[in-house]
Amino acid sequence: MTNSFHESNALTHSRSSQTYIIITAFCSLLAIVGFALYGLPFFYDFFMKEFGWSRTVVTSGNALGKLLVAPLFGFIAGWIIDKYGPKRMMMAGAIMTGVALIGLSLMKSLGFFYLFYVLNALGYVFGGPLPCQVIISRWFTKNRGKAMGIAYLGIGTGGALVPLIASGLERNLGWHLALTIIGLLIIVIAFPLALFIKDNPVKQDVDVISEPAVSIRNILKNRNFFILAIGSMCSIGAVGGINQHIKLYLRDLDFSQSQAAHVMSLVLFMSLAGRVLMGMLADIMKRKYVMILIYMIVGSSIPLLLMPDFPGRIYLFALIFGIGLGGDYMIIPPDGRRPVWYQNTGTRHGNNSGCRWIG
Repeated sequence: MTNSFHESNALTHSRSSQTYIIITAFCSLLAIVGFALYGLPFFYDFFMKEFGWSRTVVTSGNALGKLLVAPLFGFIAGWIIDKYGPKRMMMAGAIMTGVALIGLSLMKSLGFFYLFYVLNALGYVFGGPLPCQVIISRWFTKNRGKAMGIAYLGIGTGGALVPLIASGLERNLGWHLALTIIGLLIIVIAFPLALFIKDNPVKQDVDVISEPAVSIRNILKNRNFFILAIGSMCSIGAVGGINQHIKLYLRDLDFSQSQAAHVMSLVLFMSLAGRVLMGMLADIMKRKYVMILIYMIVGSSIPLLLMPDFPGRIYLFALIFGIGLGGDYMIIPPDGRRPVWYQNTGTRHGNNSGCRWIG
């Protein structure tokens, strides 16, 4: 009876810990990806107005940050996480991202603009999807897909909230203080939760398939890895380009700050539906067909931005593109949920993520 009591307590504690892991991953993705990645484009027109910079300059910060960080850190970030654990990386990523946004709210020169964008890219690498995928893979052997899906809803939730938050703060406090507050929110939301997680469960509830760690050399010999990498690079280039330019495009159409914020929020709100829908389809269809469907949805939505204006055009685009955006972020991580990749999840996702960042 005593053994049964202890086993019951251990199981309850394990489930509580798994719940905490999901909450931590959800909040990290909400803050570091949702708030930072989708929040910064809201401020591009303010950069242009105050500093006299061109559209090319204000959108180049994200590109330069990713291009510098991806080759130097993206491909080894997974190895670092496998070696030192995701906890430290998530904490560091939260601090880097928050400081980057605060720095961007205070900077006065192009040099510091690029410097803080590089720091923001580092924060994304160390605290974003990659360590969250690894921590979930380590803690879940059953229901790993559901756990990953719930955590990834944090991206869409943060992305849907941040334009509305930024718009309200900017209207009442100005864009400098608005960006500072968002940077502080990122640290407050993501850092404390990551501080108390454990990199590995004390005891596995379900045995993990024991496989030798796969070396980077063997991964690079796998043809499917390159197919996924190239597909990732192309798809993230498309959705990333739209997200970086959508606010400026809407302002060109004489949308107010509030109207633009609502369209940006709608895109990310629909991405939540896209994540759920495509996740369900991936459970009943071959993933390659779901990937093709997602790419077709994204590709078919973009021409709406080039068509002559008609009532509801922008909102129709937001609905369709949002669904494709959610599916694009959701479809590749599930491949990392296979137990045979358990021991080198960080390395494999790090290599793939490096290609996505370059895209």
